[in-house]
Amino acid sequence: MTQAADQQVVDQTLAWVSHFIVGHNICPFAKRELESNTIRVEVVRSKKVDVALEELVAELEWLNEHPEAETTLLVFPTLFKSFDHYLDYVELAEQLLVELGYEGIYQLATFHPDYCFADAEPDDAANYSNRAPCHGAFAARSQR
Repeated sequence: MTQAADQQVVDQTLAWVSHFIVGHNICPFAKRELESNTIRVEVVRSKKVDVALEELVAELEWLNEHPEAETTLLVFPTLFKSFDHYLDYVELAEQLLVELGYEGIYQLATFHPDYCFADAEPDDAANYSNRAPCHGAFAARSQR
């Protein structure tokens, strides 16, 4: 993919954060991060879950090396078309946080265009708080 296509994904993601997440006050931290231009958005075009997990680890290591940064969004526009497939990745990612000793240091917030909370109907309004424009947006926020 071209750099222009990745930039379009970044722009769409930041517009969603600005207009939806901040605009509806869904995340109390997002406005400050957006206004200070400290939200890092990384586009991962891998089509393999193991590579996506490696990218998550690399991003957590990047956050460790840059304590001034608090939030990063990993966006997987080509990997998680299926919400169920995405949930499998989320489970692996949460296990990885524990294994690497990052539990309590980083919080993972999950977003997907088809997000549906357990026991909720797909058209339930609550699901929209976690619906992103791209497949598998994934936020890691420092809890330092």
